Amino acid sequence: MSTEAVGLLADLASKTERCIRCGFCLDACPTFRLTGQETLSPRGRIYLVKSWREGTISLDHNVQHALDSCLGCRACETACPSGVEYGTILEMARTEMERAKIRPPLEAFARKQLLNVLTSPGLLSASLRAGKWMGGLTGGRMPALAARLLSGTSAPAPRLPVAHNQSGTASPPERSPATGPKRFTVAILEGCVMRVLFTDTNRATIRVLQANGCDVIAPRNAQCCGALHVHAGLHEDALQRMRALIDSFSPYFNEIDAIVINSAGCGSTLREYGELLKDDNIYSGRARLLSSKIRDICEWLEEIGPAAMSGEVNMTVSYHDACHLAHGQRIREQPRTLLQRIPGLTLVEMDEADTCCGSAGTYNITEPVLAAQLLKRKIAHIQETGANTIVTGNPGCLAWIEQGLEEQGLKVRICHPVELLDAAYKRDNLEETL
Repeated sequence: MSTEAVGLLADLASKTERCIRCGFCLDACPTFRLTGQETLSPRGRIYLVKSWREGTISLDHNVQHALDSCLGCRACETACPSGVEYGTILEMARTEMERAKIRPPLEAFARKQLLNVLTSPGLLSASLRAGKWMGGLTGGRMPALAARLLSGTSAPAPRLPVAHNQSGTASPPERSPATGPKRFTVAILEGCVMRVLFTDTNRATIRVLQANGCDVIAPRNAQCCGALHVHAGLHEDALQRMRALIDSFSPYFNEIDAIVINSAGCGSTLREYGELLKDDNIYSGRARLLSSKIRDICEWLEEIGPAAMSGEVNMTVSYHDACHLAHGQRIREQPRTLLQRIPGLTLVEMDEADTCCGSAGTYNITEPVLAAQLLKRKIAHIQETGANTIVTGNPGCLAWIEQGLEEQGLKVRICHPVELLDAAYKRDNLEETL
């Protein structure tokens, strides 16, 4: 066993010991709410991992099922009075599970290739183009074979996503100057899915930062942050991507005040680089520095004090908390406060706003049955608000909830909060046109 693997197991042991099995996590856990099964709760999963580590049970397909069925939403961390780092425990356990190679080889290969496609903008774009052709044969959904291969079920799989708000995939300029007096210099990460599916959201992010006195740098060679890989237990692949991303941002460290992120899943992992690379003698210092500069777009604007907005956005809006923003980064109030600053906008709260929608990275593909149940629950709560616009800060949530709205035939739009801010800074009146 490698030194890294021994160290990981030691960390895993110490972190599982913190769970006192109080049960506060149970009601916070979406999969426990749906199933009522102890093994599909945070407490139950930690106990399984602890029992496996102590040799009481083997690392078998029952443990695999329990870990695979977890969304990784980290709502349990918000509820836990003991500060259990459940997300880290899950990622460590999945890493050991993948190293143990207990999956059928074809399933393991398919899962890895899925991640590689989602985190490679060129491959993702090509896959989406192919998906348009396949849509005529499959009703817009992934072929049943792929669904069964990835999830072990014959349940309907999610539709292939469509880049609906895209006006071209060309990267923005490396440097975009502030409009008006300069206040800060920031860098952004174009991302993988954001770059392909939500190009216009990235452009809106730059414009909003410029309107707030920020020179904006978009590093040319910045690629995948490794978030999906670390969540899936592909630890070595994740670290490789993290090191490459650090290299791409390092030349700008001395001039930037922050690295502004508009994808909750990416932001949560980027904040953890310092811990994930703590034992890397070459990268640990720069990893900590990068993590210290990470800010969500809404967090950053509230931190610096947003410029006044004069354009009216006459909409009734409800906000869905992306899990890795609310639970992973503990950012809840800043997006709501920003939305309430927009002239003409009415914000209404949603029941279970911080409960996972079921997207969870690749979860809606690998665990389609539970994901569909969670989506149905989320759409019902959206209907209850009476809002005509739903706002959320993560690409997975945006695409998955949009699918649910379309399948229910609901005339409700969904967008990133920065898109409404962009409209307000353009000083255009934006009315509901549904």
